[in-house]
Amino acid sequence: MPWNNNDYPDSMKNLDKDVREKAIEIANAMLDEGYEDGKAIPIAIDRAEKFVGKD
Repeated sequence: MPWNNNDYPDSMKNLDKDVREKAIEIANAMLDEGYEDGKAIPIAIDRAEKFVGKD
């Protein structure tokens, strides 16, 4: 199930808005590639923080 700005994993709720939006984008792409939710979410958050410069 793809996520959006109104429906996303609880682990993304405390992220800055720009990081969360990028993490949602990355996680959805990873799901399309066959990743499971449990792997896609933490990887997407990590990549989004690096992309936005929050690491």
